[in-house]
Amino acid sequence: MITRRHKCARTTPRVRAEIAASNDSVATLAQRYGVSPATILKWRHRTDFEDRPHTAHRLQTTLTPAQEKIVVELRKTLWLSLDDLLAVTREFINPDVSRSGLDRCLRRHGVSNLKALRPQASKPAHSPFAAYEPGFVHIDVKVLPPMADEKKRRYLFVAIDRATRWVFVQVKPAKSARAARAFVAALVRACPIRIRTILTDNGKAFTDRFVTSGERTPSGQHVLDALCAALGTEHRLTRVRRPQTNGMVERFNGRIEEVLRSHHFISGEDLQRTLLRYAWLYNHHLPQAALNARTPMQAMKEWHRTHPHLFHKRP
Repeated sequence: MITRRHKCARTTPRVRAEIAASNDSVATLAQRYGVSPATILKWRHRTDFEDRPHTAHRLQTTLTPAQEKIVVELRKTLWLSLDDLLAVTREFINPDVSRSGLDRCLRRHGVSNLKALRPQASKPAHSPFAAYEPGFVHIDVKVLPPMADEKKRRYLFVAIDRATRWVFVQVKPAKSARAARAFVAALVRACPIRIRTILTDNGKAFTDRFVTSGERTPSGQHVLDALCAALGTEHRLTRVRRPQTNGMVERFNGRIEEVLRSHHFISGEDLQRTLLRYAWLYNHHLPQAALNARTPMQAMKEWHRTHPHLFHKRP
């Protein structure tokens, strides 16, 4: 049997039964059980020995049920704030209603959260990326926070293959054309796929083809463009002021940002080691919804099995 007992009760049901059955005086029982005489008198005349509910039998409200229905309907229809609804209620429904009483009424009827009552605008769904075979790589740079043992910021170069979601990252001391060229050269050596196309933004680290307001003059001799030409790789640029063009790598950078926020790094080396470790886990152990719950490496091996001509080495 479940016994209802208040958390501050000084007596148990057994003690209460003994009090009711005893013929001793109130003072004697109070001293014996260490309670007040009022407690003895309370239980001496009871036939049940469990705590009774302390809930009020009548709601402390000045609104009638009909008035509460009107108030709730006004809240749902007009989306009035609590103070505005209070003014309307006092003016036209019940002049004696209090602000706290009105708030309790709204909570009882489940309409206290005004934001939840308003229709939610549907967020635009991410448009899917066009289907490509492996070899189309997005590249971007993310600025890393400076560590205690560093005097300046470092930069994370990120590359991700559109078809397999395989990623390659390196930390560089500068966001320069020389660093970008070294990163792409390392990417070509590390990636088992034959890279046919890379997509970057229009920053100085990646190209000098983009011209705006006389900022620079295209030379055709940018070191990254020259490297791509030597490798037979097409170098595409994103549209001006359209970062979503390179959205795939931007999404991965969002994952990196979560890692940076959720970890405490004691040094720049610790930061770099963690980011490289995360990239390895991402490639080998994190299934992707876009890959039908496969990891990037599983997707890459499947592509190698069906399209080996797209690879220059076994993944």
